[in-house]
Amino acid sequence: MYIHFLVVQSKVKKVKYDGGAETDPHWSPESRKMIESLGKLAFDQLQKGNLIFYESDLTECGIDIRAASVYSGVFTQIFREERGLYQDKVFCFVHLSVQEFLAALHVHLTFFSSGVNLLSEQQTTSLVSKVFRVKPEPKRLYQSAVDEALQSPNGHLDLFLRFLLGLSLETNQTLLRGLLTQTGSRSQTNQETVQYIKKTISEDVSPEKSINLFHCLNELNNVSLVEEIQQSLRSGRLSKKKLSPAQWSALVFILLSSE
Repeated sequence: MYIHFLVVQSKVKKVKYDGGAETDPHWSPESRKMIESLGKLAFDQLQKGNLIFYESDLTECGIDIRAASVYSGVFTQIFREERGLYQDKVFCFVHLSVQEFLAALHVHLTFFSSGVNLLSEQQTTSLVSKVFRVKPEPKRLYQSAVDEALQSPNGHLDLFLRFLLGLSLETNQTLLRGLLTQTGSRSQTNQETVQYIKKTISEDVSPEKSINLFHCLNELNNVSLVEEIQQSLRSGRLSKKKLSPAQWSALVFILLSSE
């Protein structure tokens, strides 16, 4: 849904503002640059826990302040410009989920274009990998994303993680063809990611984290999702005493959406 949303916004920009035709490719060099800049802003500020940005934040991400109004005017459903308490310009995404999606897209694009894992302290573009042209392994990206989300005390990376894993699916990468310069992970990588998530679920993690990991398995179209939930309930890792009504509702939603 979010990918379709992004494609539509890019199409509107191209036709309405750039004088393009409906049959033109979705992604022009200008729209790609815009998405890259907004993605970097989204990721950097998500890492800091910020929902409101200032001119200095935009400058750090390579966004020309003079063009900021153009960003908010063109992608009106993505980016918004407002006036702060003291009439200073402030910026935000129209919804937190849009910021989380663009942040995930930025991490995905960065990894598959340059080999840099933005979620790892030890970057994958080491001297050895450059010299011997060793391709970075996508599974490292997804495993580090799972670890980062688990370490978040307030769950601010939960939806970001789901978006990132969703981008690993070939069907979703096809929708972004033209924005992605090369294909991403293979089905084998997704299976390895699934096994890593299952292993993590079997460990001592909170009910909130377990439920989000079930969401992740659902995002990866894992066929054993129902069995994994049943096993967690039988083992006592998830129990009636541990789960709130909202968490039970989340489990029911996952089970229904996996059918």
